[in-house]
Amino acid sequence: MIEQIKTFPNNALAIEVIDGFTETDENLCQKFFNQKLAQGYEQVNVLVKLDEMKISHSSAKAFLEDNVWALRNYSKMGHLAIVGHSKILKALVPIDNLFFERASKGRLERYFDVSQLEDAIKFITPE
Repeated sequence: MIEQIKTFPNNALAIEVIDGFTETDENLCQKFFNQKLAQGYEQVNVLVKLDEMKISHSSAKAFLEDNVWALRNYSKMGHLAIVGHSKILKALVPIDNLFFERASKGRLERYFDVSQLEDAIKFITPE
């Protein structure tokens, strides 16, 4: 299940994955993202909080569809903040930054510990 952590009047989107991630959640994420684009923003800064996500309760199909959708819409994504408490995710973020470096001029992906949620929000809502 996903929930919006907070709504923003700008191009920022903050969601939390609670328990599992399903195809319904994937569709809702796309809807939230597309609503920001429909407001006239060329890119959307996204925060994803994953500390309560359980892989065993998630749909592999939804996860795959989410990744395919993200790759197709990569140019519409701005900063990406991953919030959690996972050493694996923390290690993967710098690898993502290297892999997508050429395609992501001016965009950053950063990992934040759950205790740094406010910093993550500031990262996706620069003034």
